[in-house]
Amino acid sequence: MSDAGTSPVAGAGTSQPAGRGKKPVRRKGLSERNRPLWMLIPGGLLMFVIIVIPLFLGIYMSALNLDQYTLRKWVSAPFIGIDNFVEALTDSPLLHSVWLSVSYSLIAMVITLPLGIAAAVATQNAFKGRALVRSIFLIPYVLPSFVVATVWRTMFQPDGVVDSALGLFGMDGGLWLNGPQTYWTLILVQIWASWPFIYLLALSGLQSVDHEVHEASALDGALWWNKLRYVIFPYLKGPLALAFLIGMLHHINNFTLPFVLFGVPAPADVEVLPILTYVTSFQSFRFGLSAAMAFVSLVLIAIPLFIYLRAVKLDDAETPGGKK
Repeated sequence: MSDAGTSPVAGAGTSQPAGRGKKPVRRKGLSERNRPLWMLIPGGLLMFVIIVIPLFLGIYMSALNLDQYTLRKWVSAPFIGIDNFVEALTDSPLLHSVWLSVSYSLIAMVITLPLGIAAAVATQNAFKGRALVRSIFLIPYVLPSFVVATVWRTMFQPDGVVDSALGLFGMDGGLWLNGPQTYWTLILVQIWASWPFIYLLALSGLQSVDHEVHEASALDGALWWNKLRYVIFPYLKGPLALAFLIGMLHHINNFTLPFVLFGVPAPADVEVLPILTYVTSFQSFRFGLSAAMAFVSLVLIAIPLFIYLRAVKLDDAETPGGKK
């Protein structure tokens, strides 16, 4: 009876495989595994068309004797190899322009760093009218470079606002836009236009400082300088390094500000690299030579960028979770 009463379903249940009842795992196909890579194709094609193709065209043009006579059929222009690079480095003011671009950018960044940090520290804590003060600080940054250069060009005119203000103190302003003071005029205007960028990044770094750290330093009786040095500045190391790099690259590549401020041809003291490249290309019509100058500027920009990326990689490797 017991055998007869045994249900075949129950017997089948005793011999049921352990894996039955679980949903089978479906392996991802090749297309699903590579789907993120496929999604990068539109952006990759756009970057190839906008960046890679013009880059190789510029390199190719730098090896041609391309001027106003051969521009119409520039594909068949005489190939001269590295002669344009040799001429740019030996028989043109390229090295002088590189020195002007790097030096004025460095001086402007060295001055804007403490200005931006001081403004960020001053507006970090809440006070009445802080939003208005922060908005005023951002005015030079949000204005277009064309507007900034036009306003300062008007102010630096002979008998303009600047000369009139200096005359009240018995000082003679002199020639700001055409003379030996043009170099410092460019630095002054660049500082006024770019220091809010340092202010923004420094303020973002200050927001990441833990309130408990501030409280602990206050309880320990730390002086304001020790608090800045040992509490605040370590948090600003990364944002300020990034701001310094971006600011340097922006100043070196800045064409609008010196172009509008001084005009073309610009005085020799402010003939920075973008202005020299423009004059060589569209006034002297030496397109091959200007392409060689543009490639030199690309290399000049790549050097600090490579140093920064290398330093960031080393910092990541030194952290406990970083990969060496």
